Amino acid sequence: MVDFLVDFFVECWKILVESAPYVLFGFFSAGILKAYLPDKLIAKHLGGQSAASVLKASIFGVPLPLCSCGVIPAAVELRKQGAGKGATAAFLVSVPETGVDSVAITWALLDPVMTILRPIFSLITAMTAGLLVNILPDNQPLVADASADKTCCCSVAEAEDSLRKKKTHFMRLRDGLTYAFGTLLGDIGKWLLIGIGVASLISTLVPADFFARYFDNEFLSLVLMLGIGIPLYICASASTPVAAALVLKGLSPGAALVFLLAGPATNAATITVVSRYLGKSAIIVYLASIAFCSLLLGWLTNIIYRSFSLDVSQWGDLNAHHSDSFLMQLCAIVLVVLILKNLRKGR
Repeated sequence: MVDFLVDFFVECWKILVESAPYVLFGFFSAGILKAYLPDKLIAKHLGGQSAASVLKASIFGVPLPLCSCGVIPAAVELRKQGAGKGATAAFLVSVPETGVDSVAITWALLDPVMTILRPIFSLITAMTAGLLVNILPDNQPLVADASADKTCCCSVAEAEDSLRKKKTHFMRLRDGLTYAFGTLLGDIGKWLLIGIGVASLISTLVPADFFARYFDNEFLSLVLMLGIGIPLYICASASTPVAAALVLKGLSPGAALVFLLAGPATNAATITVVSRYLGKSAIIVYLASIAFCSLLLGWLTNIIYRSFSLDVSQWGDLNAHHSDSFLMQLCAIVLVVLILKNLRKGR
């Protein structure tokens, strides 16, 4: 038991050290986006039922610094301000599946290829879900809500934009970084630690050839990760170390991508929002779109890796050689302190 605990905490520390510099960089980038991306800009471009609004919602969502729980109130507010059903659905998919923080940690724990494929395939999944939801009849146009709240929402948004313009660049940057390393890290930090813990358990307990021995069928492994990912409540950053640990145990890169796409975008809270603001029929389309795209893009990912003879584990081994760096260990300590500070403040 003692040996297991030692191995577990050593693995936790190793994963934390490997990922911490990239996580901190991701949150810093999120702070920059928060400081200089006007809140009103997104809502302005997402109205109507056009394909263009779906495309914009998908693109806007990829880098946005919001977690799986933070995207829900943002999507509801966009819908109340007149965003189309398809644009709202695309936003709900695109935002939690990626983000500057999760992209950075993907580079650290997986490899550059997955770092590129993840946001691109997230964009494709979001657009597919949004366009299909747009086809459905809009039985819940929310005209009354939009008209009742439009003046208030617009005035608040305009007041915030006006206040933002009056602030100096230093004040904007300070507010953005306070948000990123305060509110956002408070939302994601706990789940990130849980994700690292789960990844460490997998690394400690699961045999190295587990997936090659029991799930050597490619399609079966894709479906398995889809079945695990859909009901699981996990954010994009927290899902990454889990996916990386599974890949090192023999899981195919495509199956890992299925988990990275399906897990963050589907949970009970999101499904409730889709039902309330987009209609019950949209739930089926929403989940079916994510499931179909995840399986198809996961299969395509495996083809890409096989065609170019790529091995995810080689990148992980390369990063592991640098984990004894003083700077990386300092970043890990800083990250843990910030997370614990925000957790304590939250309580």
